Amino acid sequence: MVVTAADDARGAHPERCEGCGLVVPGGTSGCQALMDELLARDFSDVLYFRVHRLMVDTYALQHPERYCASAKSLAAHLAGLCSILEFGGNRATGSDALRKSLDGGRMDLEKPEIPARRGELTIADVRGAAGPVAYGDAVERWARSTWDAYTPLQELARSWTEAALGSR
Repeated sequence: MVVTAADDARGAHPERCEGCGLVVPGGTSGCQALMDELLARDFSDVLYFRVHRLMVDTYALQHPERYCASAKSLAAHLAGLCSILEFGGNRATGSDALRKSLDGGRMDLEKPEIPARRGELTIADVRGAAGPVAYGDAVERWARSTWDAYTPLQELARSWTEAALGSR
């Protein structure tokens, strides 16, 4: 990461994000600022929104301390990513069946241990994508990298997803 003179003048020295490991000015809060920037773009342009849910679930899984604190929130994001990548779920909005299943308390959930390594790619690999097609491709690569890092939990994610989709 290159630190500009303006960053240095503000004291914005790069720090490591506690979730994904990205070295960015502000560390974890700087990484969240990148996410907020992409969220704003998603909601301002339907062409970027096409992969919104995929992006949100991926970011959440790389930052589980904040976004996957409970078993239910982990299930929402992990099964959400699984439903998109393995079951053809909607990349923009995710699975209504999964949301209903989690909201209805029909799933018996116990939170497993989260992997320490959460993927080779980070939000920084998405941010610089030029145009909505390149952005969608970058989000897809980032999501697959994160999904691969969660290999120890993939069978659990599949069972949660299958249970939710079976209860449609």
